[in-house]
Amino acid sequence: MTDHIRGITEADWPQVAALEAGAYAGTALTEGEAALRSRAAAGTCFVLDLDGRIAGYVLALPYPMFRYPDLTRPERVTHRSANLHLHDLVVNAPLRRRGLGSRLVRHLTDAAGTRGFRTMSLIAVGGKEPFWRANGYRAHREARLPSGYGSDAVYMSARVAAYREAS
Repeated sequence: MTDHIRGITEADWPQVAALEAGAYAGTALTEGEAALRSRAAAGTCFVLDLDGRIAGYVLALPYPMFRYPDLTRPERVTHRSANLHLHDLVVNAPLRRRGLGSRLVRHLTDAAGTRGFRTMSLIAVGGKEPFWRANGYRAHREARLPSGYGSDAVYMSARVAAYREAS
């Protein structure tokens, strides 16, 4: 099997949307293809291509610290910010726990550093705070999040330079 990380192409969106729907089935986190596409304007979205099939993806966009996308609607504005918000990361269920998610995070963080972002933020959902902590993010429990992200959602951030130096 051959895998590589590359930018999302037009042909990838149906597979990306299917992975998202599967990962968040039965939750309020499913956004659908149109909303996902709207979050890709910054060119900081990547797929993990495994022999021509999308095995995972990461979507990130510039967003001011302590702000985040509204899950109920597509993006209408592209923010100018030194912070890159990692909006979503999904690895196909049978391929999880093989380091592929961390590989996508490293790739995105390298791209963020190259593009001049100073920090990265995210909202950990579905009990994934330990994964993000292991990938260099720290929790900001004071951040107020809408209920749509889930009761266990935690806003987290990391400095891009610090992450790049540690990896």
